[in-house]
Amino acid sequence: MAKKLKIGVMGMSEGNGHPYSWSAIFNGYNKIPMQDCPFPAIPDYLSQQNFPRDGLSELGTVTHIWTQDITISKHIAAASKIENIVEKPEELIGKVDAVLLARDDAENHFKMALPFIKAGLPVFIDKPLALSVEEAEEILKEQQYENQIFSCSSIRFAEELNLTKLEKEEIGKIVHIEAAIPKKWDTYAIHLIEPIVARIPYRGKLLEVKNMHTDAVANCMVKWENVSAYLKVTGNVPVPVNLKFYGEKGSVEKQFKDSFTCFKKSLHRFVNVIHGKEKNINREETLEIIKILEEGRR
Repeated sequence: MAKKLKIGVMGMSEGNGHPYSWSAIFNGYNKIPMQDCPFPAIPDYLSQQNFPRDGLSELGTVTHIWTQDITISKHIAAASKIENIVEKPEELIGKVDAVLLARDDAENHFKMALPFIKAGLPVFIDKPLALSVEEAEEILKEQQYENQIFSCSSIRFAEELNLTKLEKEEIGKIVHIEAAIPKKWDTYAIHLIEPIVARIPYRGKLLEVKNMHTDAVANCMVKWENVSAYLKVTGNVPVPVNLKFYGEKGSVEKQFKDSFTCFKKSLHRFVNVIHGKEKNINREETLEIIKILEEGRR
């Protein structure tokens, strides 16, 4: 049986509640402090689970937390049952077996992850790994061993975005996808790009990324050899997170709904990669995703 991991979590960044949710997936949560989580969707979907059965407690425990604000650290620790708070990130080294860098401010990922990479700890770097291919490659070059770094949009694991066998037969070969999500391009476009790339293995070579941004909405057209995609990131305009697949014979629309399950699956994959039970996400695929993200923000 694989060793149960001691895990350290690092956060937070603006608009990102992952330190609460990811820690709770391992540890369970305390209902009263979690009610004051600044991201109300998190206590809502946690309340629909049955802990510890629905969590990952058999795989690991988040034992330590660091954030840039001790008050925030204390609240996350109380809500997500984390026993230890550290005042400096480097204090995690020697106390944990793996680190969750649960911040999506990608411009800070390299400097924040580097001490843990150099210390040989497995690191899950929240999406996006970087905002440019050059910086992503710099981060990956620091690895002390293969597969030390894990990074993805958890939405790649959303089962509700998968086409059924019948749907695939009805619409035929997919030739185009349209997708939409609210908030910012830098932090949320990857939630559209990654599930598309993961679901279209025959897309071929990436040919062109063309942005058509307005003041309100980031629009982007992506062309591969065998398929295209039109992406919309709508800023403050609320839209459902959906992917519409156009095939040679018809179309089908899929809507993202289940944050808890896809977060759980990504964290489970990270642990399995650590133990050598599953493959990491293909690096070339990750770099392709970041290339689209980079080209689309210009």
